[in-house]
Amino acid sequence: MTDEKSGKRSSVGLLDIASRVPGLLMDAPTIVRGVVTGFGARPSAKTSIGKVFQDRAARYGDKLFLKFEDQELTYRAANETVNRYAAVLAARGVGHGDVVGIMLKNSPEPVLIMLAAVKCGAISGMLNYNQRGDVLEHSLGLLSATVVVADPDFVDPIKESGADTDALLTLDELKRLAAEAPTENPSTASAVLAKDKAFYIFTSGTTGMPKASVMTHYRWLRALAGFGGLGMRLNSDDTLYCCLPLYHNNALTVALSAVLNSGATLALGKSFSASKFWDDVIRYDATAFVYIGEICTYLLNQPEKDTDRKHRVRVIGGNGLRPAIWDDFTERFGIDRVCEFYAASEGNTAFVNFFNVDKTTGICPTPVAFVEYDEESGDPVRDDKGRVKKVKNGEPGLLLSKVSSFQPFDGYTDEKESEKKLVRDAFKKGDVWFNTGDLMRSQGFGHAAFTDRLGDTFRWKGENVATTEVEAAVSSDPQVEECTVFGVEVPDTGGKAGMVAVQLKDGKEFDGKALAKAAFEKLPPYAVPLFVRVVEELAHTSTFKSQKVDLRKEGYGGNSGEGDEEANDIEDPIYVLSGKDEGYVEYYDEYLAEVKDGKKPK
Repeated sequence: MTDEKSGKRSSVGLLDIASRVPGLLMDAPTIVRGVVTGFGARPSAKTSIGKVFQDRAARYGDKLFLKFEDQELTYRAANETVNRYAAVLAARGVGHGDVVGIMLKNSPEPVLIMLAAVKCGAISGMLNYNQRGDVLEHSLGLLSATVVVADPDFVDPIKESGADTDALLTLDELKRLAAEAPTENPSTASAVLAKDKAFYIFTSGTTGMPKASVMTHYRWLRALAGFGGLGMRLNSDDTLYCCLPLYHNNALTVALSAVLNSGATLALGKSFSASKFWDDVIRYDATAFVYIGEICTYLLNQPEKDTDRKHRVRVIGGNGLRPAIWDDFTERFGIDRVCEFYAASEGNTAFVNFFNVDKTTGICPTPVAFVEYDEESGDPVRDDKGRVKKVKNGEPGLLLSKVSSFQPFDGYTDEKESEKKLVRDAFKKGDVWFNTGDLMRSQGFGHAAFTDRLGDTFRWKGENVATTEVEAAVSSDPQVEECTVFGVEVPDTGGKAGMVAVQLKDGKEFDGKALAKAAFEKLPPYAVPLFVRVVEELAHTSTFKSQKVDLRKEGYGGNSGEGDEEANDIEDPIYVLSGKDEGYVEYYDEYLAEVKDGKKPK
């Protein structure tokens, strides 16, 4: 049943599920393979990402594993290259539990080097190549890597960040050293346990600098079963297109595991381009692709073209396809099946839409709870006995996921940050639950819908943006006395764009170019705020949260604020980001449409 006004599915019925059963039966071989490989693995078992990959290479040796531009690599050739890289890393001292930092743009190399590192029993630290300055230095410091493999273009940014460069190894040098290395599977690959750490994915978290979330082989194998076996259900003749950066879990876990489950092909795009997306899909003859919600919105906002249906895509997998555009997207582009899911890099649970029901994140096989929460702090509300309280069925609630040996919380590299995400003694003394920081709503028959994200993080262009990180960058501009950052809705884009309220120093006039320069010097492009509100005075720390709530509600005026249906009359001047060189200019009515169409900022 769908709410006509919001486009959101209000409930899931038995008929919805029953009608999908024939499709599941047809995909039974793929489902069984995924369940056996993934869910069949125990934490203490000698199985891992590297082991699964080399097993698939032995079985599907002559089939294509990777496509990238004009390059094509079979499973056999890829495995031999991975083994060469593993030999070079081992010669550099990389062993069990060590970290290999990887700072590379999309190409076959990040995939192959990650596989080489895990075959050594090491941990791949997947660095966001947009990071610069203090943020990059912080991320590299968290890794304490034995080796950092970087594209030559990133050598200078690493050096300029002030990070230790003793472990630096350029991609060109790695290839040169690997040319004469052995191609046999290393013995270390068969010694890795499922419970061992596989890689680190950087997430902004809710406050402060980026945190490195832990992905174990065990969790990745369970993702293979859930997203690959039960969810996307590819076969060995499929090609999955991925234009997401390979430091993103949707690429490294969802896309790669779905491909490896069935010996399918992974086609990599350099980056996302709304105007060229379907051209790439057709070029690679892709039958599937992975997405984040913003991708779907940008594609739908493109002018209709004859290529909209000249592809062979039959299934897509990802998170954030909004209910309001779900039908329009699937009908326009002829998508038969949507494997929408809910998960988090640091989380211990996932919802997967493997029944192919419209407008849902699907079902979760492990214990979760939807509970009441404090709108100011985002923490669960407790009753007079100190226990958390579940919301009424169908109402939005804060999603908690039970922590157990079957459903472990691997957390971050920082134990204190990990502890902050746990809710102890929630429903009874001694129990432990992971606080996702997200609002979800039960739809019945085990299904749930994503509602909103809490905390001091907003999501824009598929990335989590920490407000404190942006505030630090904006505050570095000499004209700024004080500032606060929050996310605001931009119609028909998905996610939330950054907005900063700025109090200028006495005697200073607003300089839009200078502020943009300061932001771009210290932030990746997606984190630079699109909106600036210049205010007379910001509240002091004691009332900072309530002031921030009010600013967020007001947004940039009009209907942009949260929870306000009437227009917001803001007397403060509002500026918008025109581009890196143009800086911030006075707000104009056409700006929102330009952002939606991807024309601004440039």
